[in-house]
Amino acid sequence: MDRHELLRSLRDIPVGHRVFTALDVPDAAAALALADRLGPDARYVKVGMELFTAAGPDVVHALIGRGLEVFLDLKYHDIPNTVAGAVRSAARLGVSFLTLHAGGGRAMMAAAAQAAQAAEAAGNRRPVLLAVTILTSLSLEELDEVAPGGGGLEVRIPRLAKAARDSGCDGIVCSPADLPVLRRDVGNDILAVTPGVRPAGTSVDDQHRITTPAQARDSGADFLVVGRPITRASDPAQALAAIAKELSE
Repeated sequence: MDRHELLRSLRDIPVGHRVFTALDVPDAAAALALADRLGPDARYVKVGMELFTAAGPDVVHALIGRGLEVFLDLKYHDIPNTVAGAVRSAARLGVSFLTLHAGGGRAMMAAAAQAAQAAEAAGNRRPVLLAVTILTSLSLEELDEVAPGGGGLEVRIPRLAKAARDSGCDGIVCSPADLPVLRRDVGNDILAVTPGVRPAGTSVDDQHRITTPAQARDSGADFLVVGRPITRASDPAQALAAIAKELSE
């Protein structure tokens, strides 16, 4: 399946179901208990570094066994050969989506894309490759400290997104606030996944650039990543259902 076919199939999913619930918890027991409380609107969950470091592949298998699709968010950033090997391992694990840093460069992203295609040819599920542009927790001042001279976010993010697209990645991860300029400069032939989403009236926590779910959708987001507004709610299923309803209206 090429990227255009993949995008069409993903965009055919009802928009209310295109939410990754971030299982940012410290162990497998907490993750599985939380997954069981997400209700019928849950289709996708995100497993990040904290949970995967604690629980490893077993928690991914357990979540898939519950009928959920797993977004493995480990943000690979290493030499091309190492990242390609990690992508092959993730494909054998059965994950649906995974992340790598666009800052790792074109050769690294191209190696990851080739590994994903090869995994599909070998009979494994082809994971959707998402390149992280700039973390939503970073302010421009912090970014300039670690990567000076790169211009503003409106320059950096489209540049990284174009490199990801041209290297064979299927999508990018960026702030919803950055989507208008990204869609203008890069177009719609790449998937956009957006963290930093907060329903109106909830805490912004450690995010600098946030929008509501409906604002993210209207700006061109294909999928949303939502963590604490769902996972710390007294009723996670109700919180997820409310976001799905907002997206569907």
